[in-house]
Amino acid sequence: MNTSASWFASAAAALLLIAGLSLDSTPRAVAAQALPDAEVEGLQMPAWLTRDGKKIPLALGAQLKNGDSITTGTGSRVLLRLAEGSVVKLGDNARFTLNDMARDRDGERERFKATLGVARGAFRFTTSPEYKKKTTRNIDVSFPSVTAEVRGTDLWGKAADDKQVVALVEGEINVRPRGGAPIQLKEERTVYIIPADAPPPPTFKITLAQLNGFAQETEMQPGSGVVGRGGDYKVYAARTANKDEAIATYNRLTDAGYAAAIQPAFYQGRQIYQVRIMGFLSEADGVAVAVKLRVELGLQDVHVSL
Repeated sequence: MNTSASWFASAAAALLLIAGLSLDSTPRAVAAQALPDAEVEGLQMPAWLTRDGKKIPLALGAQLKNGDSITTGTGSRVLLRLAEGSVVKLGDNARFTLNDMARDRDGERERFKATLGVARGAFRFTTSPEYKKKTTRNIDVSFPSVTAEVRGTDLWGKAADDKQVVALVEGEINVRPRGGAPIQLKEERTVYIIPADAPPPPTFKITLAQLNGFAQETEMQPGSGVVGRGGDYKVYAARTANKDEAIATYNRLTDAGYAAAIQPAFYQGRQIYQVRIMGFLSEADGVAVAVKLRVELGLQDVHVSL
């Protein structure tokens, strides 16, 4: 197999891995697979998925499973939907892992357990009233020095170099500092902090404005490169008749955490290769990423199109 053919086979395998499939998957085998433990519903690149020691760009629609790790870059955001309906949001420069996920039933109610590891960055867990009624949760959100026990609620947290923060948005949680006694948070907007170089202070309440400031660290930023379901805009990083040039551009994008694809096409009677990133919700979102690719990767022939 020549180098180009080998590369295209590897690229196909990577794209199928992003989708949660394998090269030997058949439609029947795919249909028989269980629902994914989690799925990517929203994304601001760059971001990466690490599975079984392999690191690839995180893509919209990626189906995640136990042991998967997500890393986000500067300015990035990720929105995940867990199998039982809860939503996980990640801020930029985050490192997050899905562990110990399991589902079963207790009569008419579904039971769901998981350990969500937040090694770095901002994180939010939210459950809507609809899903609270259907499912019993046993979820631990594990930060480096504290664990929050979630039983169907809304919380925000962050692991930073100088401290770790857990903020109760709604409901109630127990926080367990490493080597310490559990502390119950029952009032909304209550915050627990563990400084890196000092004992934890007493819990305290913050204002709604302060909480909203926290939340912005994990919310998608419209016009800043959001990719989502129904997004029609595409960023073209290269349109070239040179296959090797297309492959080189593709490799630069994927190494940098952008889920790109190569699309062969015909233009004015000749074969060309389009390297593109799809699914942007607006032209402004596409432009934001196009600017980053020009500035950060030095790609000059970048444009946005429907």
